[in-house]
Amino acid sequence: QVQLVESGGGVVQPGGSLRLSCAASGRTFSWYAMGWFRQAPGKERELVAVIGSTGSLTYYADSVKGRFTISRDNAKNRVYLQMNSLKPEDTATYYCAAANGLAYTTRKENFRDWGQGTQTTVSS
Repeated sequence: QVQLVESGGGVVQPGGSLRLSCAASGRTFSWYAMGWFRQAPGKERELVAVIGSTGSLTYYADSVKGRFTISRDNAKNRVYLQMNSLKPEDTATYYCAAANGLAYTTRKENFRDWGQGTQTTVSS
């Protein structure tokens, strides 16, 4: 099992930027893919971005492509989500998640371990 703790959320104006961080402990971090998901009130949790175990493969939802960047530092057991050009529709609770023994996956059901979430609000 992996323990995940997110940080970096907050309130930002439209067009602004935030960087989310997720610290992992437990299983060997460099063995599995990591993902960022988000959930807005009244909506289902959706996949935002995924990064493979080595960092060479990434995936982005169409809604964030070109604005968000996922990265990881395997030496520090951390994954990051740089969010630029934020829009009000990006408002949500953001969760990081660890894949279940897979080096790369974009299937939500393959993410077994979840953080507690960090709130991001984009508002003027």
